[in-house]
Amino acid sequence: MKPEHITVEMCRSEALDYRRGLTSELDEMWSFVQSKANPRWLWHAIDHHTGTVLAYVFGRRKDDVFLRLQQLLEPFGITKFYTDGWGAYERHLAAEQHQVGKENTQRIESKHINLRTRIKRLVRRTLCFSKTERMHDLVIGLFINRYEFGRLL
Repeated sequence: MKPEHITVEMCRSEALDYRRGLTSELDEMWSFVQSKANPRWLWHAIDHHTGTVLAYVFGRRKDDVFLRLQQLLEPFGITKFYTDGWGAYERHLAAEQHQVGKENTQRIESKHINLRTRIKRLVRRTLCFSKTERMHDLVIGLFINRYEFGRLL
């Protein structure tokens, strides 16, 4: 083998990831409506590199809610999902596309902290809470649309 016959391609890590496909962090965040006996979960996905919110849904902590989120993510062509290992992820994501661990979900966990800090009804011990699921979803959805997508609805 001669050096002139070897081809070397160099590129930055971000460019390589872009060529390999989009990577995403998935997680769910607990809150409640009316009382803690009525839990409500925000499921959302963000771009692993930029932190941009890709999609979100509200519901219980059940497989059908995750499948709704997965449907919203299909157009992005995500090749790698980073999660915390909740059972719905393991049941519905291909093993080669799924990586479990907290080391790759730090950005989405940081978003949870920001949401809990900015939206009083997400704090675990509060006097401010939603009385209906519709109001709960509207308040959080409006916040996400305003601060993540820059849209006023």
